[in-house]
Amino acid sequence: MTDDAHAMATQVQALGGVRVLCLGDVMLDRYVYGEVTRVSPEAPIPVCRVTDERAMLGGAGNVARNLAALGAGIEFITVIGDDPAGSDIAGLVAELDGAEATVLTAPGRATTVKSRYIADGQQLLRADRETEAAIPTDIENDIIARLDEVIASVGAIVLSDYGKGVLTPVLVNRVIEAARAAGKPVVVDPKGPDYGVYRGATMLTPNRRELAGASRMADGTDEEIVAAARHIVTHCGVVSVLVTRGSDGMTLVDGASAIHLAAEAREVFDVSGAGDTVVAATAAALAAGLDAGAAAGIANVAAGIVVAKAGTAVARTDEIVDTLRAGELKSVGLPVALDRLATWRAHGLTIGFTNGCFDLIHPGHVSLLSQARAACDRLIVGLNSDSSTRRLKGDDRPVQSEAARAAVLGSLASVDLVVIFDDDTPIALIEALRPDVLVKGADYSIDQVVGGDLVEGHGGRVMLATLAPGHSTTATISRMGK
Repeated sequence: MTDDAHAMATQVQALGGVRVLCLGDVMLDRYVYGEVTRVSPEAPIPVCRVTDERAMLGGAGNVARNLAALGAGIEFITVIGDDPAGSDIAGLVAELDGAEATVLTAPGRATTVKSRYIADGQQLLRADRETEAAIPTDIENDIIARLDEVIASVGAIVLSDYGKGVLTPVLVNRVIEAARAAGKPVVVDPKGPDYGVYRGATMLTPNRRELAGASRMADGTDEEIVAAARHIVTHCGVVSVLVTRGSDGMTLVDGASAIHLAAEAREVFDVSGAGDTVVAATAAALAAGLDAGAAAGIANVAAGIVVAKAGTAVARTDEIVDTLRAGELKSVGLPVALDRLATWRAHGLTIGFTNGCFDLIHPGHVSLLSQARAACDRLIVGLNSDSSTRRLKGDDRPVQSEAARAAVLGSLASVDLVVIFDDDTPIALIEALRPDVLVKGADYSIDQVVGGDLVEGHGGRVMLATLAPGHSTTATISRMGK
């Protein structure tokens, strides 16, 4: 890792100590997954047989999710309708780590819902139910009252504007005035053609199309992007503009300086919510006292992570740090593993799983892992922790620490992820991952494989790998002791 990457990794890890106020339009993102095998006899359209449904926070809610993924504390203020979707949002907000939430209900208001129908990794349809009506004055006053209570306790403020009526001009003006008086930076994900409503904000984060619309200027080249952003800074009275440019990366115009950041994504799968990640990472970095350039750099890496995932996703601290290490680590926690699985499954890939202590990697291990990887598209290895290994193998084991064992496993081309677990068996890990193929050595029988019944129960299969004769960790250690 370069010195610059090491410094940024240290900065990212410090974001867990900040608190950010997030205010704006929340919505419910629904994902309906299915299979298409025929065309409807009623019309020339595909028939989607639904196999799974998921719901998550979108809009300002996804900004809050991204802040939580960075370990930041969150003060979240938003408005929902008195309908089932609003109740779903309230429940999801209550599950956010480190969040203090003020979720106000506006009677008669429709909660915004975006439903996406996906089959074979392709989006078939998006159906939106939304409102754009401004919130009533009494709700506006409740938000201002809550703002006055919490502004001293936060390090930065995010205004997540999706044009759904929560961020009225009066409210935006009041928030920015209060923030400037308290010396707090305000980062805005803007909406609409008139950025003058955000006058006094610290940073705006439009995408390229939004910048062109608001500035009424060309956006074809680096120079044109800089000119358009400077026009916004001058005519709209903001300090800086961070333009997200998709595969062309980002451009930060801050005062007289302009910085172009190359895109970090190795693969672009889904850009939904990437702007939420940018505004969350930027605000957290500014709350930590970093300058605009450092904040933009962190946001750029975070955005590159989420666009390689399926659906409305987040970038976690350990993912950002691992990316800065040039992807040298495959060992991840369960939340990151579940994110990767969602993306792999959205691509239609099959997931394999095997587990063990893997104390001293020998040819038998290499053979088993190669066979396992040949039976699936992506292989996850569950690795017994040091304490788990001691309970199973005795006080003189493991010979190598869990970090060392994970690093060796991660260096193998056959292994895609390593997840360390502390239980005596991997049953909880198998329940969470739901692999399509569960692999163990042929010294087991099918009915002896832990989790085999679970995998077969959801349509997967158990595979017994042929063992390479003459190799075992215990025998290797015994020979070393002679």
